[in-house]
Amino acid sequence: MLRETTPRPTPGILMAGVLVLGIAAGAAIFIFGARSKNLPQLFTGLGVLTVAFLGLPGLFTVAPNEGKVLTLFGNYRGTERRPGLWWVNPFMSKQTVSLRVRNFETNKLKVNDARSNPVEIGAIVVWKVIDTAEAVFEVNDYVQYVSVQSESALRALASSYPYDAHGTDEITLSTHTAEVSKGLMEALHERLAKAGVDVIEARISHLAYAPEIAAAMLQRQQASAIVAARQTIVEGAVGMVEMALDSLREKNIIDLDGERRAAMVSNLLVVLCSDRAAQPVVNTGSLYT
Repeated sequence: MLRETTPRPTPGILMAGVLVLGIAAGAAIFIFGARSKNLPQLFTGLGVLTVAFLGLPGLFTVAPNEGKVLTLFGNYRGTERRPGLWWVNPFMSKQTVSLRVRNFETNKLKVNDARSNPVEIGAIVVWKVIDTAEAVFEVNDYVQYVSVQSESALRALASSYPYDAHGTDEITLSTHTAEVSKGLMEALHERLAKAGVDVIEARISHLAYAPEIAAAMLQRQQASAIVAARQTIVEGAVGMVEMALDSLREKNIIDLDGERRAAMVSNLLVVLCSDRAAQPVVNTGSLYT
């Protein structure tokens, strides 16, 4: 496995000056040789011009957050990351690799979750190249490799967790965003390390039930919400009834037997738990008629 190394190029400004002087000197020698019909001088000038022009392709520039991968006759010679103008062997090939941070958003994938419910899921991956040698030589196309492996990791992640917990405390895609994002990061690090890529951030950008079951799951969520709300109402009503009975007993306002107490509790619970306004009934008779 290739690892990135640092070459030792010659400063480009220095070599540019040398090459310009070489071209000027070669042109002058060639012209003087042509005028004086001096063949050795003519060929010397031509040779100096040829060498100077052959050296020009060795000049290259490196922009900030960019790397130049240098190869000579198929052999990797290093990666220059320092911004500026440089010169190397003109027969070296130079491939530019961006070191900037990039965003990648996956397609909306249709996957079955841990409970075999079809869901739609998408993610945003923030990444950058940290080893240019691995990015260029270990995989065929590192940009496409990131895309394919990101979608593969997202599919595996979505199949490992359920969409919703339905009352349990297990990790789910919809409620445990931090845990799910951490799991996606770990999966991407493992898959993309061989391509010289570092994942800076990965998070879910889209999550929904598939259209064919979305309506049924919405009804289930609504039913769960109604049951939870009713449970809270009943717990509050029981507490209020208990408080009312204790207050009546402590203040000796009225003494109720078991049957009348049960009737009172039933009436209070109906009033407190009903989803409609209670209709008052005025009792004009005695308490026990």
